[in-house]
Amino acid sequence: MENQLLKAKATLPQYDRENLKTRIVHLGFGAFHRAHQAVYTDILAAEHGSDWGYCEVNLIGGEQQIADLKAQDNLYTVAEMSADAWTSRVVGVVKKALHVQVDGLETVLNAMCEPQIAIVSLTITEKGYCHSPATGQLMLDHPFIVADLKNPHQPTSALGVIVEALARRKAAGLPAFTVMSCDNMPENGHVMRNVTCAYARAVNAELADWIEANVTFPSTMVDRIVPAVTAETLDKIEQLTGVRDPAGVACEPFRQWVIEDNFVAGRPAWEKAGAELVADVIPFEEMKLRMLNGSHSFLAYLGYLAGYQHINDCMEDENYRRAAHALMLKEQAPTLKVKGVDLAHYADLLIARYSNPALRHRTWQIAMDGSQKLPQRMLDSVRWHLVHQKSFPLLALGVAGWMRYVGGVDEQGNPIDVSDPQLAAIQAAVNGSAEGESRVHALLGIEAIFGNELPKEAVFVDAVMNAYQTLLQKGAKAAVAQFAAQL
Repeated sequence: MENQLLKAKATLPQYDRENLKTRIVHLGFGAFHRAHQAVYTDILAAEHGSDWGYCEVNLIGGEQQIADLKAQDNLYTVAEMSADAWTSRVVGVVKKALHVQVDGLETVLNAMCEPQIAIVSLTITEKGYCHSPATGQLMLDHPFIVADLKNPHQPTSALGVIVEALARRKAAGLPAFTVMSCDNMPENGHVMRNVTCAYARAVNAELADWIEANVTFPSTMVDRIVPAVTAETLDKIEQLTGVRDPAGVACEPFRQWVIEDNFVAGRPAWEKAGAELVADVIPFEEMKLRMLNGSHSFLAYLGYLAGYQHINDCMEDENYRRAAHALMLKEQAPTLKVKGVDLAHYADLLIARYSNPALRHRTWQIAMDGSQKLPQRMLDSVRWHLVHQKSFPLLALGVAGWMRYVGGVDEQGNPIDVSDPQLAAIQAAVNGSAEGESRVHALLGIEAIFGNELPKEAVFVDAVMNAYQTLLQKGAKAAVAQFAAQL
């Protein structure tokens, strides 16, 4: 397979892959990482002679992805999809690929303990951090954490694996590595530091002290729309390149990466490939989480309920387009601290990206794991508006859209496949309440999502209740049209 990919009609790795050194272990070899961080690193190798290579690791699921990658000498294709044309590149910076279920935990830990490893990065989705999104703290009663604390030398969670690798490095007299979260969370580096140190302290206080003193946890902001890979995607990549690549991935042309420059053992010169290295990522994170991810979630719940399967379908509805744009500029932008960014231009760019007909980004995919996403994408902004006594009808409609979505039945009476780590709590609230006001109060009572204070804020509760009743009476499409008409 290697020779075939190296003959693909694509930008090929012309650099000597033998010169690459495995300096980064990445946990979570999913579509987003393949299309984002690995592409920056590949550009660096191709255009600037960088010798930074990856060891890719999957801990839970994704066995086939790793098997496919191994079968083609760790090469894979990234196709960029625009309305006009598709372009592709074969990425060559992966040196090694491991799956804990196939290769064994010891092999993974040994790879993380190689002396030259400088960075362990992660794309494990919000739920992989085993934290409460409402508080940012480690959930010590999380099943993964409970199991790992009973047997810390045989961990299964990403946190447990990282802490065990650091413990072994400490014992061997090896330097610490940087731990870099590339997941969509506010202050993702701070969250990673909090949960890692809390877990380590529960294992061994001396180890926790060493980690706090020696490991850095830079925050990052990552942005590129990467729809879930489908058979249709792989067919299109094959038509484009002439080679079948089961590990291939497709994405939009746009990419952005803002990184807090805080690395304890060195880093690639990612800025040469277009990344921004800054002292403080938080303002950029908030901008992206609220304006992009917040509007994405808004469109996902209300679009799905209206029967729109893809984000670009929502964009063909003028009311959805106007509502999303207004949500960004009227209700999210005022809450931001970012300086030197033209937020009106940013909003226009987001709408243009959402409208890309080649992406076909499913509303159902974006709607997953809402319990982990709502706090930072919408609820933090709601809190800002409450403090500043401003109205937030579209944020309230977004929250109400989530409530209707997790009710598990769409407007045609069809079941919705709700995928969420808090599904048990959500279903208990839904099944234990009648449709209407009772349902809203029951869902607001899930503390891990809404915390303690928001459900006591009458202005918030009334706004969500009003939006929810509108959704019940009129349906999502008419409700969005009504809210858009009031803008």
